[in-house]
Amino acid sequence: MISRHRFTLDDYLRWRRPFEIGLWAVSYVLSMLFNSVTAQIDHPALPAWQPWCWECSSSLLLLALVPVVIAVERRWPLRVSAWRQTLPLHLMASVLFSLAHVGGMVALRKLCYAYAGSHYDFGPWWRNFGYEYLKDVRSYFGIIATVWLYRLALLRLQGEARLLAAPDAGPPVEPIERPERFLVRKLGKEFLVNACEIEWLQASGNYVNLHVRGRDYPLRATMATIENRLDPTRFVRVHRSYFVNLDYLAEIEPLDTGDARLQLRDGAKIPCSRRYRAALRDRFGEAPITPARVAPVA
Repeated sequence: MISRHRFTLDDYLRWRRPFEIGLWAVSYVLSMLFNSVTAQIDHPALPAWQPWCWECSSSLLLLALVPVVIAVERRWPLRVSAWRQTLPLHLMASVLFSLAHVGGMVALRKLCYAYAGSHYDFGPWWRNFGYEYLKDVRSYFGIIATVWLYRLALLRLQGEARLLAAPDAGPPVEPIERPERFLVRKLGKEFLVNACEIEWLQASGNYVNLHVRGRDYPLRATMATIENRLDPTRFVRVHRSYFVNLDYLAEIEPLDTGDARLQLRDGAKIPCSRRYRAALRDRFGEAPITPARVAPVA
């Protein structure tokens, strides 16, 4: 009897990046096709290739700018608690977004028209740019809204970690400043993860991913914040984006660049920058790992 593999969240997470890229590409290609057909119907007197040139140039530029908008949102996340500080930044970013979109779009159209032996005229720049900006600002915040909804759905499926809060009354059961456990909420259920079970941590945008037994649980925090909450006898920073639990460190491989590559017991490989390599070497003597299993650090 042949057993069929059931597609799981872990399978999706392994292919997450190609899926995300493909989803954006498919959505903009479909939008381009529908808009091109509509523009051709609205302008029956024009050669058929011109409406397609308009819509293709616009969609290609918007698709190219999606990673830029996502990067800006990660750098200055729009939060309810800090919208007065971040909203003006995003409004300014939306103007730059529109300038890049319109400028690139016009350049592509001029090339396309020149290839066809014609001339493309965008018209009065500022008046037409104002018209395009009214559409682009909606596209800009639409991208951010899509990213929010996607992250919310993924966090619900994957699980999200939280620090235990202080009780409303009475002393806390365990230290709040240096937690021994993290609360994980997943699909409406909650469970606790011991801090000592966290194998490594990685910064990811507005989150720090806690890697526990092959799963990543995002914790809404910065690396600087979480560093003060981790047990310094167990966790050590090895990169601006990584912490490792010395209990799970299996091998240190020096690199010619002065950096190092760390291999953990689960087979994961973590970069170690030269800035933190000396500190890791000094701390290694305190780690509960058999020295024979670790490559020498020069």
